[in-house]
Amino acid sequence: MTSIEIRSSHVKVPNGDLQVPAYLTMPVGEGSYPGIIVIQEVFGVNEHIRDVTERIAKEGYVAIAPAIFHRVAPNFEVGYSPQDLELGRKYKQQTKAAELLSDIQAAIDYLKDLPQVRKDGFGCIGFCFGGHVAYLAATLQDIQATASFYGAGLTSQTPGGGAPTITRTPEISGTIYAFFGMQDASIPAADVDQIEAELKKYQVSHKIFRYAQADHGFFCDRRASYNPEAAADAWEHVKRLFQQHLKEA
Repeated sequence: MTSIEIRSSHVKVPNGDLQVPAYLTMPVGEGSYPGIIVIQEVFGVNEHIRDVTERIAKEGYVAIAPAIFHRVAPNFEVGYSPQDLELGRKYKQQTKAAELLSDIQAAIDYLKDLPQVRKDGFGCIGFCFGGHVAYLAATLQDIQATASFYGAGLTSQTPGGGAPTITRTPEISGTIYAFFGMQDASIPAADVDQIEAELKKYQVSHKIFRYAQADHGFFCDRRASYNPEAAADAWEHVKRLFQQHLKEA
């Protein structure tokens, strides 16, 4: 399949008195495309996240990556050194679930106002901390398809404190795919089993993908933990998820 020509821009998403920086990518030319929210790792809307956003647009979607640390670190973007990780984790600790969901909803509403975007169902994909936030975002009514990659802490915490994010599983109305590397020390196998059990308990449409030889960050080709086989397999599942639940819905 020939990839679609795209165009990208840096935009500001209004959310009340705030302006959320975001990276927007869409197919060139007229059309009606589903919208996808891309949620960053702790490293910001960096080159990898922009690349993922562009890859999604080339599949025939309008994709936007809001900068979810904008309240504490505007335009934050780093690489993958230990120092970068430490800084990203510091900003992650200052986020709150309600504010994150507000920003994601604002990004959805921004997409709804674009003439190229369908209004009847959106997708979400997130990695690392963004994988955790994507699970939260799946509770939004507009989100019909979610891909959550190695989101740690789902069973034990939520951004800003309160009941663990997993307790919000009954609020998920769409389909969620969750991807885990079984060599990931930050997400024990028991956590993955618990997530799967909760999704089954509340009859949420879902699939859980466990990659035996993959570590945390296996999808990111800029990280030492990149696993090309697992990443390629996961990407095919993501494409199928969005195709079935957004394009064909």
